[in-house]
Amino acid sequence: MRQPLFTGACTALVTPFINDKINYPMLESLIRQQSTAGIKAIVLAGTTGESPVLSDTEKLELFRKGKEFAKDEMLVIAGTGSNSTEHAVALSRAAQNCGVDGLLVVAPYYNKGNQESLYRHFAAIANAVDIPVILYNVPSRTGLDMPVSLYQRLSKLKNIVGVKEASSDITKIAKIRNACPEDFYIWSGNDDQIVPAIAVGAVGVISVLSNLRPFETQQMAKAALRGDRPVAAAIQCGMSDLIGLLFTEVNPIPIKYAMGLVGYDCGACRLPLGPPSDALKEKLAQYLQ
Repeated sequence: MRQPLFTGACTALVTPFINDKINYPMLESLIRQQSTAGIKAIVLAGTTGESPVLSDTEKLELFRKGKEFAKDEMLVIAGTGSNSTEHAVALSRAAQNCGVDGLLVVAPYYNKGNQESLYRHFAAIANAVDIPVILYNVPSRTGLDMPVSLYQRLSKLKNIVGVKEASSDITKIAKIRNACPEDFYIWSGNDDQIVPAIAVGAVGVISVLSNLRPFETQQMAKAALRGDRPVAAAIQCGMSDLIGLLFTEVNPIPIKYAMGLVGYDCGACRLPLGPPSDALKEKLAQYLQ
């Protein structure tokens, strides 16, 4: 039986920049912060890590440095998805050679594909590596919502261990849990649904919130997993205003600005993402005072 890469909270880490280069001293500080808070897994070069504007050279160095900084204290999961199967396969192999512990592979975007071509795409990636692969379904960005029937097929491939489900459809998580093997795991991709998602079968979350509130996010997820509903619900409800602010504008614009307000200057987002609006800056500053 396959084991989950992690349970509880995994942080989809921001990529810190300075003078438009990756700020590796700050990356190390962020990883230390996560480890101290009890986070056991991070994603590098995911959506929150601005993967579309990182070159492959930057991504591979990010993976190598991330593993170096994380040591044996936490898992490093590399974002290697692409809308080109050949590119995703090559990047996934290279990431494995960097020593990462797993891969997060987003659904092909823009050119999309039917269910058979999607199956072949993900199978090609999984068959090219020996480390666990987590599928990533985020239809609001890709324009493609992967069906449960596709997960059923892909779950038969031994190193596809589960899915980060960011479709915002709680009933879909229940359907995945009913349709797929017990050892095909589900992680929520939505911070506003961590507790409800775990209640219907998820084993954790790949989180934006935990960049800023790693301890609280982990405590929320762990409480939900052990069935401590009052504690889990209290944290989820208590974080709802902050979560709302972090998704008022396109992620990771708000979270990178918020990190600077609490002492982790991660630089601006690369174009085509810009700075947050003045109104959001004011709201985040007021909330985080």
